[in-house]
Amino acid sequence: MSDCGCDQARRDLEEYLRNEVCKTSHEEIAEHLAHCPGCRDEAHFARTLTEVVARACKESAPEELRDLVIARLRAQPVV
Repeated sequence: MSDCGCDQARRDLEEYLRNEVCKTSHEEIAEHLAHCPGCRDEAHFARTLTEVVARACKESAPEELRDLVIARLRAQPVV
């Protein structure tokens, strides 16, 4: 298997992290990340950001805030 290079690794990084690339591309990107500190750092950052956003999306807004937002939305005229 050959190294895919920085351009391809960075272009396909999001799909790679979500396991949405074909097996061959996945292996090539994994090999590249194993040998390229810059791309490996970028992948680590992207993975960490995705995890933080996912955790934040699981949290609920306080009930008072939700009620206020819903009330204001309902008060808006329908266009």
